[in-house]
Amino acid sequence: MGDSAMDKAKGKAKEMVGKATGDDRKKGEGQADQAKGKMREGLDSARDKAEGARDSFRDDK
Repeated sequence: MGDSAMDKAKGKAKEMVGKATGDDRKKGEGQADQAKGKMREGLDSARDKAEGARDSFRDDK
């Protein structure tokens, strides 16, 4: 499991604990962790696309 998936899973667990216990801070931390995971996922995707584009330029020569 990658860092982004781990952040999202950890965040979901925190959010659920926060909801179950009425702890708004824990719920907010969970939502923040999930957002962090989604952001990492987007950055990883962008990096992969950039590397693919770079590699395609190298292959054309």
